[in-house]
Amino acid sequence: MREKIEEAAARYPDQRSAIMPALRIAQTEHGHLPGPVLEEVANILGVERIWVYELATFYTLFHTEPVGMFHLQLCDNVSCMLCRSEDLLRHLEEVLGIKKGETTPDRLFTLSTVECLGACEMAPVMQVGDDYHGDLDIARIDALLDRLRTEARQPTGADLALAAPPGDYRHV
Repeated sequence: MREKIEEAAARYPDQRSAIMPALRIAQTEHGHLPGPVLEEVANILGVERIWVYELATFYTLFHTEPVGMFHLQLCDNVSCMLCRSEDLLRHLEEVLGIKKGETTPDRLFTLSTVECLGACEMAPVMQVGDDYHGDLDIARIDALLDRLRTEARQPTGADLALAAPPGDYRHV
């Protein structure tokens, strides 16, 4: 991790500017960003720990607690709310058997709401990993969940070569 962060930081004239790329690298490596990892990022960059902590806790793309293999982030801002995202949240909670902020017992799904995904033209929208899914309705949600469950059961050859140890779920 250190080498990757140092390589990324070399592209910035101010190490503080490298915090976000460093957090992405650390999260990819560790799956989430617990306190000791945040401290390590600060030490590698030679910046104040509070600066690292502030960014890690402000942006919804960073996770200080473990998340499921698939992190479902449903937008609940005005455009999505007007397009009935609240109904989609209730449906997701029902079919997954969890409330927002929780992870399924099999650690497959974590359900969250986020303030805005910046994709109002696709409302209602949900982010899963780095992918946006828009114009959602219950049927599309159910199809997406089925596809994600299938993906989780069928690792690719590359996944097998890079298989994480049991219980180590990376942000997909």
